[in-house]
Amino acid sequence: MGGRVEVAPVRRRARGVIGEVLLWVAAAAGLVCIVLVVLAFTANITLIMFRTGSMSPTITAGSVAVVQQVPAASVEVGDIVTLDRQGELPVTHRITSIEQGASAAQRVITMRGDANDVDDPHPYEVTEVRRVLFAVPGVAKVVVAMGSPYVLGGLTVGATVLVVWAFWPRDRPKEDEAS
Repeated sequence: MGGRVEVAPVRRRARGVIGEVLLWVAAAAGLVCIVLVVLAFTANITLIMFRTGSMSPTITAGSVAVVQQVPAASVEVGDIVTLDRQGELPVTHRITSIEQGASAAQRVITMRGDANDVDDPHPYEVTEVRRVLFAVPGVAKVVVAMGSPYVLGGLTVGATVLVVWAFWPRDRPKEDEAS
């Protein structure tokens, strides 16, 4: 008889390929998360979100920067660093001058935002800073959204559905008994 093509095996194969791809994507995302957590603990790397444009155009508002905690003695004029201020939000600006502090580890750092015309009002006495390694513009909203309970719940439900769908027992086509 004419060439009747069975669609079910094609659909089954397509579902299998899609399931495999989605599982590999989920596994890769999980691996990235694990690597980032390990880096955070072993290399003192964290993220900083920018709410203001004081570092524009180098780092715009809404950017996320990857920063690494380092001794203040290791930074140079021109580096962009984040300094913690007691009772205030941290400040991230470019270093304009560095002087020796009261101890061998301490430095007195003067900074200025790239969008500012004058240095910050007071120098900062520090022993450690967080050096900006790089920044990604426009992703702060995504990072904030990822912390939402609704987004986290949705991701958890989605991952659960994906795993259940991928490993759910399926009816296998019966082999031709005449073979």
